[in-house]
Amino acid sequence: MRSVIGDLLPLAIGVALSPVPIIAAILMIMSKNAGGAAKGFAVGWVAGILIVTTVVTLLAGSLSDSGDEDPTASSTSWVKIVLGLALLALAGRQWRARSDTSAPGWMQAIDTLTVVKATGLGALLSGVNPKNLLLCASAGVVIGAGGLGTGGSVTAILVFTLLASTTVLAVVIGYLVAADRLRPVLTSLRDWLQANTHAVMAIVLVVMGSVVVGRGIGGL
Repeated sequence: MRSVIGDLLPLAIGVALSPVPIIAAILMIMSKNAGGAAKGFAVGWVAGILIVTTVVTLLAGSLSDSGDEDPTASSTSWVKIVLGLALLALAGRQWRARSDTSAPGWMQAIDTLTVVKATGLGALLSGVNPKNLLLCASAGVVIGAGGLGTGGSVTAILVFTLLASTTVLAVVIGYLVAADRLRPVLTSLRDWLQANTHAVMAIVLVVMGSVVVGRGIGGL
């Protein structure tokens, strides 16, 4: 269990440090429907991570349960290498776009989001967004191939989901608890992240991709 959690930690940090959902959460808590939209977004964010990680864990577990031990370990390692290379390719794409500071259209429409739409947006950004999808898939492969059993796998999934959700949850819960005190800090953080989104994501993806590729090579 400890080795699996150790492998999951950098992946969870990679998801948690995603600038876009942090910006979205800040914009929502400053919107007209602040309370409802922000809570819905947080629920969707957690649900997206949980669902994708669980599905990939089940698939990776099925792979580990079939065939001989050595071929299975080799297959899992190659899956990690492919996922890591995909993260590195995505990092290059983000770095090339680092000069683009324009806000996506959905960010400009955040004031009009209902609770349901905010929940859906949170799920899309966490579970379908290519960068987070690759990180959650990598986490699922680590858990599924870890031989933890049902109880251990459930615990690992929950730990990963909680760690990966910390930044979004901290923004939403913190603002609900101390709105006036945190407003200036969150405004400054939002402005900085909007100006450096692609560069931050590129750096995070390079680190995470390198870790995943390294783990895969180490397992061959």
